[in-house]
Amino acid sequence: MQNRPGRSPRITISDVSTAAKVSAATVSRVLNGTAKVDPQLVDRVHDAVRELGYRPNAAAQGLARGEWGTIGVLVPDLANPYFPEVLKAVSAVARAHGRRMMVMESDEDPALEYELVEDLMRCCDGVLLASPRMPRAELVDLLGRDHPMVLFNRVVAGARVPSISVDFTGGMTQVCGHLAQLGHRRAAYLGGPPASWGNDERVRAFEAARAFGLEVTVVECGGSTSQAGYDAVAAVLESDATAVLAYNDLVALGAIARLRELGVGVPDELSVIGFDDISLDRVAHSDLTTVSVSRDELGRRAGEMLERLLVNDYSDEPLYLPMTLQVRDTSGPPAVR
Repeated sequence: MQNRPGRSPRITISDVSTAAKVSAATVSRVLNGTAKVDPQLVDRVHDAVRELGYRPNAAAQGLARGEWGTIGVLVPDLANPYFPEVLKAVSAVARAHGRRMMVMESDEDPALEYELVEDLMRCCDGVLLASPRMPRAELVDLLGRDHPMVLFNRVVAGARVPSISVDFTGGMTQVCGHLAQLGHRRAAYLGGPPASWGNDERVRAFEAARAFGLEVTVVECGGSTSQAGYDAVAAVLESDATAVLAYNDLVALGAIARLRELGVGVPDELSVIGFDDISLDRVAHSDLTTVSVSRDELGRRAGEMLERLLVNDYSDEPLYLPMTLQVRDTSGPPAVR
């Protein structure tokens, strides 16, 4: 086979063995570290590698050590703009350690997750479960398989597994405090996916909100998309809420779109607050009040946590990253009725 124009010939392990005057098997043992080799031969091999500019195949090296050289990540919805920045940061950490990343999506279907995780375990050194929706019993079963695994945006009490999460309860508590300070006393929360642990953590904040004098009614929105928020507006308008809290920014933006169609002013007649501070809020609405966390830092820390686990550095204390309230122009004092 001819080389493509403009490309240098590919250096092979045979070229290295010829230059180092050793067998190809010796070169392989030196590069993979799978057997003890005479130090003089090791030096000759490394000298030849540097002189020729040989780049070993990371996947082949990993297989020689009983590793795949790959980490797996399961996410519930790739269309959700929350995840790309996280995945990019995880990928950068994996790449820095000579690994590749494989991503699977469950399409917000908890019934698919168990099988998808098993698929990842068959071909990946470690697995990062991002916001898994599966039942606790299934998750505990997978965590007991003795396969390196890290939980992202879910914490399982009593399970010995590294986990990293946003402080959803703390973030929603800030939102409730903000509304109470503005004078709101009744709000509606557009809930997220029923199987979402993060949704439950948000709801936990509403008990504390009563101390602020704010009563929050949960409207079963059932999703994380703008369509879910759009469709939930009718139920909100039937209530006596003066503010809307949303599971995420997409849901908030969908609600705002419908309110505008109906001629309901935001925030003059109804305040709307999102969650997550996704990049789309700069496109669909210039100034959405929301709470934020660095998704780049989340992904980086999750990737580093999995990498440490792969080399047996384990910590069983969950890590929570705080959220920051971003007050913009979709929240204001309640309208006089």
